[in-house]
Amino acid sequence: MKKSIIYFISLIGTVTMLASSCSDKLDVAPVSSISDANYWKTPDQVDAFVTGVHARFRGHNANFRTLGELRADIFGQDPGSSASFTGAASQGLERLWLQALDPNDAGVSGFGGFYSNIAQINLLISKLNTIDVVAPATKDYYLGIAYGMRAFYYFQMYRTWGDVVIQTEPISTIDVANLAKPASSQEEVMKLIKADIDSSNVNFGENYTFREGKSLWSKSATQMLKAEVYLWTGHRGSGAADAQVAKNALTDIQANAPGLSLLSSFSDVFAANSKGNAEIIFASRYLLNEATQGIGSFLPATASLANFYDSLENRQFSVAVDNWGGVLRVPVKVSTFRAFDDKDSRKWTTIQPAYSKVGGNYVIAGAFVKKFQGEQNAGTRQYTNDFPIYRYADLLLLLAEAKLILGEDPAAEINAVRQRAYGTNYDAAVHGYPNQPVDANPQEAILRERFFEFIFEGKRWYDLRRMGDSFVYAHTTLSPEESYKLLWPIDRGSLTDNRALKQNPGYPEF
Repeated sequence: MKKSIIYFISLIGTVTMLASSCSDKLDVAPVSSISDANYWKTPDQVDAFVTGVHARFRGHNANFRTLGELRADIFGQDPGSSASFTGAASQGLERLWLQALDPNDAGVSGFGGFYSNIAQINLLISKLNTIDVVAPATKDYYLGIAYGMRAFYYFQMYRTWGDVVIQTEPISTIDVANLAKPASSQEEVMKLIKADIDSSNVNFGENYTFREGKSLWSKSATQMLKAEVYLWTGHRGSGAADAQVAKNALTDIQANAPGLSLLSSFSDVFAANSKGNAEIIFASRYLLNEATQGIGSFLPATASLANFYDSLENRQFSVAVDNWGGVLRVPVKVSTFRAFDDKDSRKWTTIQPAYSKVGGNYVIAGAFVKKFQGEQNAGTRQYTNDFPIYRYADLLLLLAEAKLILGEDPAAEINAVRQRAYGTNYDAAVHGYPNQPVDANPQEAILRERFFEFIFEGKRWYDLRRMGDSFVYAHTTLSPEESYKLLWPIDRGSLTDNRALKQNPGYPEF
């Protein structure tokens, strides 16, 4: 796989040389003179291109996490503080969780760079439909990947910016005089998303196999995306009809995808040496000496952390053992840590609290994410944990959500997740649904379970948005008086590059 990724990047460097200075802009697509003349001639070349599309997808994980999580109720400085407990300032990142974004500080610019890979996917679809160098079954599988991934990108943008430019045709030349293209409406974007999901499923057919240790998009990934999309529209007027579509997609995975289940240990799901495990449905692959997660802003500097204590292990942090090697711009709120039950294993796997010692007593100073602990290599921590896009716990809780809309009992799915979380501490009468106080509001029960389960996996803001605006206002710093901020602002650079774009309502016009 490493060889293929390197080859793809080399290819793209040549293919997109003309547009290299603005490859992430929405108005640029690959210039494929080399591919037309010399490429797409062998199965290995097509395989390499598909691998490269996934490599570029992996490069967007940081923006997936930012868009899906940083405006929610997980991160931030605690009241009275303008810096993390280690003294590191947020350097403007606080604008995300304080809902203070504007076109000059848009949080994510250039539409996340997503159009760069959409352009490659469009080229892949076009070529697969015109060449015959790969076996028909492989061609169908790759088309399933391409349509599914394109739908995923557009769903990210739909939930973030609303109206966005639709580009589905490959562009082999760039006319500088005609780069402007207006955005399509949210209705048109959703229509494309659902059509691409259908095309993906048609091409996959009944092929539910996983490839490359679940690091390639699959039929199950498309079905998970389908469930998310139809639950989104189900909460927005389509109701039971779309919830049934979502439920069917999820139960189809359960019936047809081989070997999926919850792992018995929550922490094992994320271990660097546990890639492609039974719980993973689709994940971006990271490997030592190939690529690592860039998560330094979520982690403390090693020397700074050494001034604090781990109360659970009754020890002071050390440079040798606790070499997280970051600069903590995005700390976990202490209130997030305290929201967990101490008997819930997700608390101790997901978050690392740090304490000061005052008169012999531990006093909490702050917290940070430790869900992805990486591996030690020559005295350095390398973040080689895979980044899960979809996993089986997600399937179960989406299924619980679909059942709730349909008036069915979601207890089995919620309790499967809770029982794994509590392990030997699980007491159905205390912890099981519907016996916790939060269960009086089943929507809040599902949201809270997803909160505990998916921190640092880029889902919380989207979960609140999916359930409905009132849940965003209840759980974040956004108020109903600023409802326009449910959509993100378009950065000034994108408005400059494409004068046919219009700023989202409520934000200052360009």
